[in-house]
Amino acid sequence: MSRFVFNLVAFQVGWFSCVLGAANDFPLLGPIVVLLVVAAHLLMAARPGPETLLIVVAGSLGVVFDSALVRSEWLTYANGTIMAGFAPYWIVAMWLSFATTLNVALRWLRGRALIALMFGAIGGPLSYLAGARLGALEFVDQGAALTALGVGWALVIPLLIALSRYLDGIEGAKYEAHRHA
Repeated sequence: MSRFVFNLVAFQVGWFSCVLGAANDFPLLGPIVVLLVVAAHLLMAARPGPETLLIVVAGSLGVVFDSALVRSEWLTYANGTIMAGFAPYWIVAMWLSFATTLNVALRWLRGRALIALMFGAIGGPLSYLAGARLGALEFVDQGAALTALGVGWALVIPLLIALSRYLDGIEGAKYEAHRHA
């Protein structure tokens, strides 16, 4: 199995584990699976240090972004919140899992800022809509939340893609990298 396919499948397994775990009153399921996803990703990295830093930065950005959404009261999460006004730990785990795709499955977005912006503006809100339909979150003010998600992810994706160029621990990995950009 190519690294690209493994990366996509691992991310999807992490995403569904987080969302379905939260929706079914087992919010620890997702973070446990994501821990395995991130560990496998780092074990396959040529240079785990830069990849780890990228994952930590993305996770930190996720805490700030999703906590702002919670504080806006535009959406609420089913469970997994440690402190009121902050994002639940399972959504932060999703950000960590997402970061593993930046230098593998999403490498093709490098140098394509407009496409990255559109990818974020559309893909971010769609992901949250899917999470809501599966029961992991609820929109209190759907219009405001989707607007904030679209704008936020339109900024986040190009930023993280740009950062991934400098924190690329995958290039030179023993595993096949996706280079068909």
